[in-house]
Amino acid sequence: MLPNTGRLAGCTVFITGASRGIGKAIALKAAKDGANIVIAAKTAQPHPKLLGTIYTAAEEIEAVGGKALPCIVDVRDEQQINAAVEKAIKQFGGIDILVNNASAISLTNTLDTPTKRLDLMMNVNTRGTYLASKACIPYLKKSKVAHILNISPPLNLNPIWFKQHCAYTIAKYGMSMYVLGMAEEFKGEIAVNALWPKTAIHTAAMDMLGGPGIESQCRKVDIIADAAYSIFQKPKSFTGNFVIDEGILKEEGIENFDVYAIKPGHPLQPDFFLDEYPEAVSKKMESTGAVPEFKEEKPQPQPKPRSGAVEETFRIVKDSLSDDVVKATQAVYLFELSGEDGGTWFLDLKSKGGNVGYGEPSDQADVVMSMTTDDFVKMFSGKLKPTMAFMSGKLKIKGNMALAIKLEKLMNQMNARL
Repeated sequence: MLPNTGRLAGCTVFITGASRGIGKAIALKAAKDGANIVIAAKTAQPHPKLLGTIYTAAEEIEAVGGKALPCIVDVRDEQQINAAVEKAIKQFGGIDILVNNASAISLTNTLDTPTKRLDLMMNVNTRGTYLASKACIPYLKKSKVAHILNISPPLNLNPIWFKQHCAYTIAKYGMSMYVLGMAEEFKGEIAVNALWPKTAIHTAAMDMLGGPGIESQCRKVDIIADAAYSIFQKPKSFTGNFVIDEGILKEEGIENFDVYAIKPGHPLQPDFFLDEYPEAVSKKMESTGAVPEFKEEKPQPQPKPRSGAVEETFRIVKDSLSDDVVKATQAVYLFELSGEDGGTWFLDLKSKGGNVGYGEPSDQADVVMSMTTDDFVKMFSGKLKPTMAFMSGKLKIKGNMALAIKLEKLMNQMNARL
């Protein structure tokens, strides 16, 4: 863990989405220095599924030595943002750091993304970041610290990051493009940077996307908080950077990253938008003119699937089913498999006790997965992670992405038997 230096004592940090998760973790890290934290989030009343409100976050911040100003802010509402900024100026006299953390996500393809969800992502991620920045910049320009930090990814034009969730990617990249533009616009006055995790971070949103058990593949929010804190220590000349959490902490001398793992030693889920993962995405993207060209690793010759491998896999899957598994999943999966022993198969985790079989399910499938039989067997036996298969294009998914991610936990339970 990165030790506190005390350098943020008396600084005012305005953080959107700070009632829980990454935003709150950054707030608590700064608060340990004695910073003033403006909690700009919309959760004023307890949520039935998500812990934390702006008021409980304020109590935690003050308990570790900071001063808190909880403000009800939906970043889609310009008046609420401006009102929170005015309150911050009145109470603390200025704003030194802005963290644009509030975000909305839907990992759905073009035809499966409702207009209402598209608007939410664009308005929270892209528009909300712009409005919060615009409101804070006049005061940031007066600060000696003067940082804007957007929790957004590097701008990677590799088409693989667009094809399955184009709307979400564009909404997040909008946040990153502000880094590119504002870093130049306010050079010498305000440092503007982006921060993104190398691996999945355990938050309430990740629990909702991945389901129970996903936390073992994640790191704690502390790694993002430490990385953000490191950025805040840097001068205004440190600007226009797309920082990866692990990279900047290595520069700080951190060597043991197990301290950030929820389950040390367990394989970690890689995050989106980074071309750094073995056997899935090559380390570099080459460009020819203005058209990005994706350089894939040379395919290694694979042995042909054994006779009846898919049928045997489904037999083992069926033996592993139970009412508890069905209750926890509540989804019907359809597998369109190409190659030897292929065809259409289904996994019904909605009907009592669950069911598997060849052909179409009796109920409409929630998720359709297309891949080769060889990759299917590897995926269920733990030799190919579903996320890796999806990122590399070996697995194509249609339908409910959250339910697709849930299936990974079931696969992990079966690995020992397959």
